[in-house]
Amino acid sequence: MSSTSLQDPQPGKWLLFRIWVGIGLQSFGGGASTQFLIQHTFIDRHRWMTMEEYTHLWNLCVLTPGINLVALTVLIGKKLGGAWGIVISLVGLLLPSAAITCALAATFQRIEHIAAVQAVLQGIIPATGGIMLLVGVNYLRPLIRRGLKEGVLFMLASGVIIVACALGVILLKLSVIVVILAAVLLGVIFFSSRPATPLLKEGEGSND
Repeated sequence: MSSTSLQDPQPGKWLLFRIWVGIGLQSFGGGASTQFLIQHTFIDRHRWMTMEEYTHLWNLCVLTPGINLVALTVLIGKKLGGAWGIVISLVGLLLPSAAITCALAATFQRIEHIAAVQAVLQGIIPATGGIMLLVGVNYLRPLIRRGLKEGVLFMLASGVIIVACALGVILLKLSVIVVILAAVLLGVIFFSSRPATPLLKEGEGSND
């Protein structure tokens, strides 16, 4: 379903809490699975934001220190529920996952030698890789849509930044901070002379 179609009504406090609890309980496999669940829930299922809006919030989180997913939860909670939305979203996401993590940590040493447990852990690795690939494709979609509107030079500049950052991490073993700062610098060089293009047309997909 298109992200620009009619949106569902804004969530109430209880619904928002239940949604984040559900995400927290299903967030197996690390941050990639959590991001996929957030995208699916808030963009595809309820249409409370578009992928462009989500990407904009995630970009802000990448530029801040700390745990990016916690920052993303704060921004989405603020968008959908104000100050109370922040509290509800954080408690809903972190409480169940923290409880499960503590329970697993308390029992894992007793069962980690079991062959079935080792097989489960080995199966999670490729599953997580698949989810990460899907999340990456979701981030790429708005970039492609914008590139189709702005032309080949925009696509080429974006591709240069993607490749340069990947090579910086893989070949040069640069730290994430250096890579992010380099991406900021490249963005200034490539895009500062271009007029700013809003992520959304006025009134499209916005619920503020």
